Amino acid sequence: MRALLFVFDDLLKLDDRTVQLVLKEVDQKDLALSLRGASVEVTDRILENMSQRAAETLREEMEFMPPQLRRVVEEAQTKIVAVVRRLEEDGTIIVARGGSEAEMVI
Repeated sequence: MRALLFVFDDLLKLDDRTVQLVLKEVDQKDLALSLRGASVEVTDRILENMSQRAAETLREEMEFMPPQLRRVVEEAQTKIVAVVRRLEEDGTIIVARGGSEAEMVI
């Protein structure tokens, strides 16, 4: 069952181009909120796929943002996961789910 679900931390499994497509579709405020509760790896992955200026702006927004309730952060993460699911349903991106590499779409 877990292999069929996409959760926020699964952003690490997406290739760079897919992360960039997702970033174009998400609200920057939601992105900043969602990264408040994210692992360092996820945060780094997101920032690596942004322009230097956009990454700097996002870092500043996160730094000056007041403390947030866990519920608010989780809602922002859910919005980003919803964007990934929508892009996948539209056929814009392909998300590999579980299984072996032999089963991956190429």
